[in-house]
Amino acid sequence: MPVDISRSTAGITLTPEQSQEIWSAAEYASAVMQLAQRVDLPGGGVSVDILTGEPEAEWVSETDEKPISRPTFANKLMTPYTAAVIVPFSNQFKRDKARLYAEVVRKLPQALARKFDSTVFGAPGGAPGSNFDTLGGAPSVGISGNTYGGLVAADQSVATGGGLLNGWALSPQARGLLLGSVDADGRPLFINNIQTDGAVPALLGAPVYQTKGVYAADADGAGAGTAARLGFAGDWTSAHYGIVENIELSIATEATLNDGGTQLNLWQRNMFAVRAEFEVGFRVRDIAHFAQLTSATQA
Repeated sequence: MPVDISRSTAGITLTPEQSQEIWSAAEYASAVMQLAQRVDLPGGGVSVDILTGEPEAEWVSETDEKPISRPTFANKLMTPYTAAVIVPFSNQFKRDKARLYAEVVRKLPQALARKFDSTVFGAPGGAPGSNFDTLGGAPSVGISGNTYGGLVAADQSVATGGGLLNGWALSPQARGLLLGSVDADGRPLFINNIQTDGAVPALLGAPVYQTKGVYAADADGAGAGTAARLGFAGDWTSAHYGIVENIELSIATEATLNDGGTQLNLWQRNMFAVRAEFEVGFRVRDIAHFAQLTSATQA
């Protein structure tokens, strides 16, 4: 079984005689990091303060004593957890497939962002530790069938939980569902111009961010084909993430890698490896401030 990336790796067909363009997947940016609030995160973690009860005002008559109200607080410890990936290459691959090598290395930080998003959105395997929250337990709302009604129901779910919906994280599958939603006369509900609009920039006045990391074929755990997870709606002021440092890229030429039990000596094989990693944490004030959008039918 191949343990490296070399010039003979299957699927690589670029040659000097072929097109010099490298077709790559669309840029991936973390939807969670665009929606949630960032906090400074030291290596030892940080306590995130949470307002659990707001002060309340009362009507009073002239000369009456004014009421006293005190807010209540709590906190959660946000601990950094490390996500990492290592890709080994042959020296000849870097030399002869330089542009493809550069593209692979450029994609490594995106792999970290995808892992972070999918974990936050409740991917199988769960959180990396007890001080890392996920949104997998948020209330579920079906948006198939009556899609507009489902979106309103999601907004209502967030409001009932005490939040104010201010952002959507949608999968490409949800985008297709929205683009296919029409009124009684066959006109699109969520875009203005079918010739020029290829995406839905906002829903119910809140911005939309698309991410592959939010999709799951089995949202309810009952088996694939029942209810797929298509996205999340939420009050993202309730969500906080922190990064200890920027993504670190490093290159090793003399290390020995453990590849699933196979020892891979880089120097002995004329190889090197590129490692990407970052330390990140995620905490949510109240899971009820979010709603999980699924493919279940909305009445």
